[in-house]
Amino acid sequence: MREFYGVKIERITAGSVYEKVLKYKRFPGGGARHCTDELKLQPSKIFYRDFAKEQGGFEVWCGMRGQESHERAVRYSDKINTETYAPHDVLKKYPKYLHSLGVSFRLPVLDMSTQDIFDILDGQQNPLYLQGFDRVGCFPCLASGDRWKEKAFSHDAFGKSQRVIVTQLEKKIGRSIFTSKGGKMRNNENQSDLFQRCAICAI
Repeated sequence: MREFYGVKIERITAGSVYEKVLKYKRFPGGGARHCTDELKLQPSKIFYRDFAKEQGGFEVWCGMRGQESHERAVRYSDKINTETYAPHDVLKKYPKYLHSLGVSFRLPVLDMSTQDIFDILDGQQNPLYLQGFDRVGCFPCLASGDRWKEKAFSHDAFGKSQRVIVTQLEKKIGRSIFTSKGGKMRNNENQSDLFQRCAICAI
């Protein structure tokens, strides 16, 4: 992106999702998306505040689309892609003081469909989209459904390496990455464990 647009790219970080898993003794998911809150919203809030104090107000262009989920369709139903909004009007967790510092949010692709985006990208989209994944912001997404996690963990060498790390985390926190009964049975029940618990096989 830096080379294509000829702009400076600022990278911010607040640690890793694996650090947060150890901190909270649980994986992200459902109502506990500490990955989003602490790795995206909190550090971006601090960055926006400091940047605005340094250089004055600016616009943040967000790539959320209404068609991505029912929740987003409802949340942004009153928003227009050509308008700007106070940060807290787009995401409630952003503080009101950001707007007083001159920070505003724009949702330029709000009304676009998935196909609209692919047409604009003209073949330059993340290749994971062509390999059967529909959300690739984080890969593997530890907050996704069990089938998606299984698919990601077995997809390639990177996915398999992440499964190894997750397995180690499961042992440390005493919880499974998989949340459904089927997911746990398919992925956390190995033969040695079954034999240890099966009285018939132990005879």
